[in-house]
Amino acid sequence: MAHVTDVHVGRRLREARLAKGMTQTDLGNALGVSFQQVQKYEKGTNRIGSSRLWDICTVLDVTVAYFFDGLSRGGKNEPEPALSSRAIKLAKEIDEIRDEDVKTHFLRLVRSYAKSA
Repeated sequence: MAHVTDVHVGRRLREARLAKGMTQTDLGNALGVSFQQVQKYEKGTNRIGSSRLWDICTVLDVTVAYFFDGLSRGGKNEPEPALSSRAIKLAKEIDEIRDEDVKTHFLRLVRSYAKSA
């Protein structure tokens, strides 16, 4: 059974990869591994070594800390539910909006709709 920390790091890997618009094959090619290996990393089945994590950070342009955000000390907590690729794409698109007021209004609109649904 996969360790909760490996599952958490794998989910964060998936989120960062999707936010960059990369496929598992794209990431695998950049790292010199197969897309199946990337799948195993994302599921937490295979642990990511420190040198590989550093390479992933370079390719995805994130910090090492990014992968551990939201994880309690010791990794004893339940992992957060994975974000859907649609949610990640939406967040990426919202982040592209330059006007902060528009971003705020859009977020309020989405919250309002989600509460009424």
